[in-house]
Amino acid sequence: MTDKELQKLKRTELLELMIAQSKQIIKLKKQLEQAELKLQEREILLQESGNIAEAALKLNHIFEDAQQAADDYLASIRKVHEVK
Repeated sequence: MTDKELQKLKRTELLELMIAQSKQIIKLKKQLEQAELKLQEREILLQESGNIAEAALKLNHIFEDAQQAADDYLASIRKVHEVK
């Protein structure tokens, strides 16, 4: 709406326009709040999935180390039995 059109409006029409805009602002604020909450939830999920991935990698290394230790132990036992 142009300035000229606004100047031609009566007070009641201006008030109605302002009320409609206020309702629109309230609606948009609620939508923004919901979007921010969803974004926050997604950020938390991304952080958690990153933490889970890191934990899985650490566990993987632990299992690899344990497997290597078991292989070394079995190899040493085989050597002891071969010597006898």
